[in-house]
Amino acid sequence: MKNILYIFLVIVFSFQANNLFAQGCEGDDPATANDSLSTNKPIIFGYVQAQYDYTLNDANENTFRFKRARIGARGKIINDFSYYFMLETSPFIGSSGDAYLMDAFITYNADNWARISVGSFKQPFSLEVATPCHSLTTIDRSIVADQLVAPQRDFGIAIFGGNKYTKLNYSVALMNGSGLRVKDNNKKKDIIGRATYKVADFLTVGGSFRYGFPIKDEDTPNNDRENDHVRQTFGGEFLLNLNNLHVQGEYIYDEGDDNPAAGGGCGAEPVPLGWIRTGGYIMASYDTKWNIQPVFKYEYFDPNIDVKDIGYQEMMTIGANYFFNDKVRLQINYQAHIETINNVDNDMLLAQLQIKF
Repeated sequence: MKNILYIFLVIVFSFQANNLFAQGCEGDDPATANDSLSTNKPIIFGYVQAQYDYTLNDANENTFRFKRARIGARGKIINDFSYYFMLETSPFIGSSGDAYLMDAFITYNADNWARISVGSFKQPFSLEVATPCHSLTTIDRSIVADQLVAPQRDFGIAIFGGNKYTKLNYSVALMNGSGLRVKDNNKKKDIIGRATYKVADFLTVGGSFRYGFPIKDEDTPNNDRENDHVRQTFGGEFLLNLNNLHVQGEYIYDEGDDNPAAGGGCGAEPVPLGWIRTGGYIMASYDTKWNIQPVFKYEYFDPNIDVKDIGYQEMMTIGANYFFNDKVRLQINYQAHIETINNVDNDMLLAQLQIKF
């Protein structure tokens, strides 16, 4: 790990010696990162999210922490080839508590409809997962996205088409399915894809799919059992922008085997899953002239539809975002957990201050 940090710092200082400018990243995924490159000069970017968590229970559990603390670089070598890499340095989000290389990929920009990336990056599944972490409307992603779109980052090769100016956007990836910092645990590869279409200037709809193999080869001793260890995931999404009002929602259906070792999204602790699990959310926010953005979110997650009530979660998030400018943002969220059987004192108050550079 020290060697990785040393190499990274050497690269950073060499960039600074060339009198480069810094700016916040436009996206964590290969497609949007590639769109923002217009010169061959490297760009250093990153963001820090300092957070306070307070749990409303008898113990009054509370803590200060870093949600995320990321720094990276991107640039072009020649017109058709670009690079992108990012380090996660927050000790609270990785399983080991060490800094690690989160994204690292090379992109060949063959055409607007065929940008090919190879390396480690986000799985192209779900609107909320595709949203950069520094642009999330609520502090946490939905439970269903963190639990079922896992691993959220992986090694593979992907092709992306379209951009923010086209009605159609698509992405298809062939990935290990095991997550970061490990090799593939079987001989097969997962295929993941997402497509969105702008039906009108104010409405975009889309869908995602995954066909994966999360189980080790030694756990599938014969071909007769191979189909029993397939994981199939489907998602639907919409995004509505009516002037200052923004509404988005998703539904995800997931069935088959899973690999708990791959972890949950953004450091979330994976929960035990049944054979079929589903979940969804709907969220609304409004941009006011005072730089305050109130937000409301309702979500549910059922980790096992065959077992009634056990593990089922519902949650409402009520909060507001205050934008000091386009680089500094304060978020305050109250998470009200809704129990269906026994009431538990586990509501949370979260506050996060973010700065981008």
